[in-house]
Amino acid sequence: MTLEVDKLSATLGPVRVLRDISLKVNDGEIVALLGRNGAGKTTTLRTIMGLVPATSGKIFLDGKDITKLPPHIRARTGIGYSPEDRKIFLQHSVIENIRIALWMSGQNESILDDVFDTFPVLREMKNRKGMYLSGGQQKMLSIARAMPLGKRLLLIDEPLEGLSPIMVRTLAERIKVIRSKRGVSILLAEANVFNALQVADRIYVIERGEIVFEGSSDEVRADENFMKKLMEV
Repeated sequence: MTLEVDKLSATLGPVRVLRDISLKVNDGEIVALLGRNGAGKTTTLRTIMGLVPATSGKIFLDGKDITKLPPHIRARTGIGYSPEDRKIFLQHSVIENIRIALWMSGQNESILDDVFDTFPVLREMKNRKGMYLSGGQQKMLSIARAMPLGKRLLLIDEPLEGLSPIMVRTLAERIKVIRSKRGVSILLAEANVFNALQVADRIYVIERGEIVFEGSSDEVRADENFMKKLMEV
């Protein structure tokens, strides 16, 4: 098992945002955390990454307790994070953005071929500044930049949000390629159940900071009434 979160709680200011969250991501698995805006998806990923402190509970990576480690140390243990708002360096080129992650990870540039094989469109525009990329291309770059650090686990926040159906299919396929080529486990946050089902093996549903459902994607697809309910999430 790559990631285990056990009864994790967190607050933002005076508000308790997460309440005893428990979830698991097995080796080589893609798991979606599904919920409406404000349900606690982003806070869950940020708490796992160490950007929001946990008030209680535990986070384990490959069996090691990382709950109290600072974010940069968690990154060095093999966690890559692609935030919802991308956070790419707009004034820098595609390849410069990725090289910054390479420097942080301590890896050499041999991984660039792996990154560009995963996202061929980025190879074609490797010298283009981030500000001149489309929204979908910026999301690809954000994920590509997380790959050098994400040797064991990738946390991807809303990768498919706001994209055209064609771009959703393209990026969903690229995410599955990362898993198949690199054996990386992936936890992604998603608001749209159909988007989540395109890529995830299993799904957790979060409402008001609590996990209210856990099941396989096949189980969700097979239950028409539950699918309709999730469309309202």
